Amino acid sequence: MILTLTLNPSVDINYKLKDLQIDGTNRTENVSKSFGGKGLNVARVVKQLRMEVGATGFLGGHLGAFIRSGIDKSGIEDHFVQIEDETRNCIAVIHEGKQTEILEAGPVIQVDEHRKLSNTLKNIFSDIDIITISGSLPKGLDDGLYSEILKLASEYDVKVLLDTSGKLLKATLDGEYKPFFIKPNQEELSDLLGLGTVEETQILESLRTEYFSKIPLVVITMGDEGAYVKYKKAIYKVDVPKINVVNPVGSGDSVVAGFAAGLKQNMEDHELIKFGLSMGVLNAMEAETGSINFNNIQWCINQISFIKQWTI
Repeated sequence: MILTLTLNPSVDINYKLKDLQIDGTNRTENVSKSFGGKGLNVARVVKQLRMEVGATGFLGGHLGAFIRSGIDKSGIEDHFVQIEDETRNCIAVIHEGKQTEILEAGPVIQVDEHRKLSNTLKNIFSDIDIITISGSLPKGLDDGLYSEILKLASEYDVKVLLDTSGKLLKATLDGEYKPFFIKPNQEELSDLLGLGTVEETQILESLRTEYFSKIPLVVITMGDEGAYVKYKKAIYKVDVPKINVVNPVGSGDSVVAGFAAGLKQNMEDHELIKFGLSMGVLNAMEAETGSINFNNIQWCINQISFIKQWTI
């Protein structure tokens, strides 16, 4: 089974308005509410790929119950830890071609709740092959948590696919235990390495450094310009098809889902890379975040090409 970790999930509320009245009353009948968070987007796509998937993290209060109901209906196994504080809302107001977001900070995690999560992972790790770790940490947890999970995963021979950024990514990569996979975008790579504008030369130099040598699979996503992928003894520049983008939100999470599913199926190098990147493209073609059309997978894979290759 593939397990996804979302430590600060949310109920995502979207309000669509013709225009936003500041300091006034706004009414709309165009409202959607769904369970959200990067790891839950990953779980959605893995499930849409018709694979067994579970989700864990922290949930609390009425909003936590709403999320539990949603993942149950989606066929995702619920391994979340119940907490005292309320799970957060994340609100997006879509108006005049713009999107204004209001993101709650979320709950504060207590020491005993942290301990419960550790015990949950220990109990389930013998039944999983891959865990995806996505997003930031809620209050009450320090930057060493992901390193703690990496250590535990190494004891059970579980592959870790890590998708985070900033100082949390750096702190985790500086630790003793390394993930199997990371997926920084161009801006996140620049921030991680303390560089300015990152061009192809800098990307290639970075991927050849000792810093990344112990991470088998590194995917540098570049939006509609494709990606650079370091896997095993090669670096690839991969081109993706140009599409009519409907909703790009969640495309990075969908890429994580694609690589997790491909690794679970023991795909070969080129097949794995095409399959993983295709999920980001397919998500951008759908209105719903963290969603793909299963029937379009082969079409998308056929449109992805390797345009350059370098040996490490």
